[in-house]
Amino acid sequence: MKYYSTKQEVSHTSFQGAVIKGLPDDNGLFMPAHIPKLDVSFLDNLHNETLSNIGFTVAKPFVGSDVSEEKLYSIIEETLNFPLPVVEVHDNLFSLELFHGPTCAFKDVGARFLARCLSLFSNEKVTVLVATSGDTGSAVANGFLDVQNVDVVILYPKGKVSHLQEQQLTTLGKNITALEVEGTFDDCQRMVKAAFLDKELNRKMKLTSANSINIARLIPQSFYYFWAMAQLHDHEKVTFSVPSGNYGNLTAGLLAKAMGLPISGFVAASNINDIVPTYLKDGLFDPKPSKKTISNAMDVGDPSNFGRMTEIYGQSWDQITNDISGYSFNDDNTKKVMKEVHEKYRYVLDPHGAIGYLGLRKQLQKSGGTGVFLETAHPAKFIDTVTEVIGEIEIPARLSSYLKKEKKSHLVKNEFNELKSYLID
Repeated sequence: MKYYSTKQEVSHTSFQGAVIKGLPDDNGLFMPAHIPKLDVSFLDNLHNETLSNIGFTVAKPFVGSDVSEEKLYSIIEETLNFPLPVVEVHDNLFSLELFHGPTCAFKDVGARFLARCLSLFSNEKVTVLVATSGDTGSAVANGFLDVQNVDVVILYPKGKVSHLQEQQLTTLGKNITALEVEGTFDDCQRMVKAAFLDKELNRKMKLTSANSINIARLIPQSFYYFWAMAQLHDHEKVTFSVPSGNYGNLTAGLLAKAMGLPISGFVAASNINDIVPTYLKDGLFDPKPSKKTISNAMDVGDPSNFGRMTEIYGQSWDQITNDISGYSFNDDNTKKVMKEVHEKYRYVLDPHGAIGYLGLRKQLQKSGGTGVFLETAHPAKFIDTVTEVIGEIEIPARLSSYLKKEKKSHLVKNEFNELKSYLID
C-alpha cells in the first residue's frame, strides 16, 4: 500500500515511510492510495471472529509487505490485550467502552499499535512529538515508555487538562518529557506541525508524530468499530455517535464504513467547539480559537483530521452529510445528562461519553434503529466533574497510582522557537 499527502505536493511513500515521517513535508496528511474493500464473507461472520483476527484482517492491506504477517499478528495481539465491550445502557442504546486499557482511554489502542510499529521500523534515535488536549499524552507516554531508540516529547496546555490526566503524562520520566505550554491545545498542535516543517530541526534530529495525524494511530482505531458490530450482529441499522475533538476517532469509523462495514450512519458530537457540526449544517469550515469546557479532550478549534474526512468523500459535502449528522452541546447539557443517566440507568458517563450519548439520542429520535456511543475515557479521569454531578465513584488502581507520583514538566511559551530551542539543546 502506498500513501499520498492530501495536499498532493510530495511523492507517495510506503506504510513504513508514512509512520516514520508522521506528517508530509507539504503539511498535508497521509492517506492510503486506495481504501480496500473487505471480503463480504468476513464481514458477514464478524461475530465468529476473535478481536485479534479482526484487527489483523483490517490492518493487513494497509500495512502490506512492510510488516510480516507473523509480526503484524503479534503487534495486534499485544495492542488489543484488554476488553472493548459493548454495554447496553437502555432501549437499544449501547456504550462502546474504550477505557479498559492501561491509561483508561480509547487512545490506548492507537498509541500501543503505533509504538510497536515505530519500534520495529526504527534503527536510529527517533523523537516523537505529540500535542495533547488530555488523553493522547498519557496513552502515548504509556505506549512508548522504555521503548528503545524512541524519545517522547509531549506538549499540553497549562491548566486545561484534568489533574489525573496531567499526572499521567508528567510523572513517568525516563524517555518521556512533558512540556507545559502557556496556551491552548491548538497552540500545541501548531507548534508540533511547525517542527515537522522546520528544515534545520529535521536535519539535526529525526522527528515523527504520535497524534492522530499519524496514520498508524488512525488505522487501529477502526478495529473497534468492526468489533462493536460483531457484538451487535443481530441488530440492524446501527448508528455510531463519536464524541469529537480532533476527529481521528470519527475518521477511523468512516474508514471502516468505506471498507464495507455496514454502519448506517454517524453522529459528530461536539462540545461548544462546534466547527465540524457547523460545517455539516451549512458547508462552512471555519476554524476558531478553542474554548475551555469540562470535556477538555474535545477543546479543539482547528481539527487536523477534517482533511481526511473530506478526502474519504472526495470533498463532496452532499456525500458527507448523507452519512454524518452533527450536534453540539454545552457544559450544562453535559452535566444534566450525566446526572439523568446515572439516576435512571445507574450508568456513569464521563463528560465526553455524555456528549456522545446526547448526540446519539437526538439522532435516534429522527432515524430510529440501534445506537452506539463511544465512551472514550474512564469517568474517574474527570473525577472533579463526575463527583460534583453524581457523587463519589471508585478510581481504578491503575489510575490512582499516578496521584502519588511527582509531577515533572517544563513550562514553555506558546511559541515555536521555544520548542525548537528545547529540542536542539
